[in-house]
Amino acid sequence: MTSSPSSTAPLSLPIVTVVGLGPGDPSLVTDQTKAAIAASSHRFLRTARHPSASLVTEATTFDEIYDNADRFSDVYETIAEVLATAAGTYGEVLYAVPGSPLILERTVELLRARNDITCSVLPAISFLDELWARLDVDPVDAGVRLIDGHRFATEAAGERGPLLVAHVHADWVLSDIRHSIDAGPDDDTQSALDSSVVIGLTGIGTDDERVVATTWGEMEREISPDHLTSLYIPDLAVPVGHGYVKFHALARTLREQCPWDIEQTHTSLLPYLIEETYEVVDAINALTDDPQSDEHLIEELGDLLYQIEFHATIAVFISLCSMRFTPSPKASSSSLDLSTISLQLSGSSANS
Repeated sequence: MTSSPSSTAPLSLPIVTVVGLGPGDPSLVTDQTKAAIAASSHRFLRTARHPSASLVTEATTFDEIYDNADRFSDVYETIAEVLATAAGTYGEVLYAVPGSPLILERTVELLRARNDITCSVLPAISFLDELWARLDVDPVDAGVRLIDGHRFATEAAGERGPLLVAHVHADWVLSDIRHSIDAGPDDDTQSALDSSVVIGLTGIGTDDERVVATTWGEMEREISPDHLTSLYIPDLAVPVGHGYVKFHALARTLREQCPWDIEQTHTSLLPYLIEETYEVVDAINALTDDPQSDEHLIEELGDLLYQIEFHATIAVFISLCSMRFTPSPKASSSSLDLSTISLQLSGSSANS
């Protein structure tokens, strides 16, 4: 008698066991993690640039991929693919990451989403435990938002703080974070932003621990980031995405108070949308080596963006959708762009 598919026992999948190396001090690595490392014959390290990495002997590291990849998203996807392939070859592999596997570990997210392996995650002490102790902050009571430094502008959009920004491992990440907020032409607003307190925390819990209290305007000069650097930002004078927030507020104000704007509908605005779209196309076709051609394209893109914002605002006012900042799944830089804005259909009124 042939067994039906529903009664057939599923084949066991290859296993990737993920362990965390804690915040830095090797004594904080759990006994369960040490036992898993000792029991594994095939070991991988996300990076050897961690104080506890020496516990994972005879391991393959992914530092070379970090050094040679063009984008961090490529790094994480490559690591996940290599680990899945190795698990398929050997049956089971061990993968060690800094801190806790469940805190801002993109590779672990990718591994857990796969259906061709079993991803087994062992609990570990996070770098956050040491940080909260140094800052003397209860993150739940303070309402701290945890942000990945690589996606600061998108993940922190609209936020003022408090923010804990991890993965600030290089000067360029720190620079991208600082330049992600445009305070606009108001000198007082820029001055207030530059005076916002920023605390740089590096190597917390290790012999090389550094805590630097500085300001938003001075942080690039006073903080020397490395692979164990995070930022704590208690309160920003200007929210992340300040420019777009003001832009959105302007469109809403016009819709509420300007007689012409109040009368407009999606249909009545179609000629303007089509016109601005063609003008963007013309500006693209006219691009040359002359920087002025870039400025013309930027101007036309701004006009088109306002049409998009106008239609989105109308939709909000008729309760068709809501507008919010949301990270693009592919976002890897700290620039705020249209991919950070989404229109969410409201199920209760989409058909009204």
